[in-house]
Amino acid sequence: MKKIKNIEIKSNRLSDEIFSGEYHSFFKGNGMEFSDIRRYSPGDEVKNIDWKVTARQRKAYIKQFKEEREMNFFLLIDISESNNFNDKKDLIGEISAVLAFSAIKNNDKVGAIFFSDEVEKLIPLKKGKKHTLSLMENLFKYFEGNSHEKKLKKTSIKSALEYFAKIQKRRSIVFLISDFFDEDYERQIKIVSKRHDLILIKISDKSKEVIPKGAVFNFIDSETGEIMTLENLKSEIRLNDFIDLDKRNLVDISTEDDYVKKLSLFFRRRRR
Repeated sequence: MKKIKNIEIKSNRLSDEIFSGEYHSFFKGNGMEFSDIRRYSPGDEVKNIDWKVTARQRKAYIKQFKEEREMNFFLLIDISESNNFNDKKDLIGEISAVLAFSAIKNNDKVGAIFFSDEVEKLIPLKKGKKHTLSLMENLFKYFEGNSHEKKLKKTSIKSALEYFAKIQKRRSIVFLISDFFDEDYERQIKIVSKRHDLILIKISDKSKEVIPKGAVFNFIDSETGEIMTLENLKSEIRLNDFIDLDKRNLVDISTEDDYVKKLSLFFRRRRR
């Protein structure tokens, strides 16, 4: 709880730095909701005509809408074994906290899905500081639990997105936080993006993702336990180079980066 409290204090300050009072302008939101009807006037959009009322009254009426400000935020957080390192866990925790506390400060609902090769836990949408603190406590408990369990947890982004699409029909802001060491999930990203505002936050640790040249290395896959031998005599290999993601809705953040700066640049670019 002490760790969570420290993150809460830091996150409140950082969320102000990132969003600077223009929070809602960074997201697409839920569009428009029905407000009222009125008589049709020349120049009104034909697509907004309420045909049932028009037929009843025998005069043209149109639907009026107002912008829907309340938004739903979902954090899809990868808690697989490849993220179970102190630096990556801390980075995932702080980014999740910044986003969650920013949402509740603006009276929006926050929910979360923790996933590995399956959905580990669903935290339903709710408002309030108490709910967000509970969400963060659950996240750290899961990471801590993974550190002591013998079962190695793999990654299935596809399964997490399929589950989310089933349970959440109303348009939401979705942050998928993962190292993306997985495959066969691109189609599901496109499907979810059609209904929701999906933002990908890629977590990396450069110290563990660069294979220097000039030697033979033995590696243990942290998610499968498989031992691999690699002869790397010619040139440096970067594991990140094999991951191909759409850059328009992607924030690539390393454990060595200033993540506040990275998030700020990303959201400013979105607003433009």
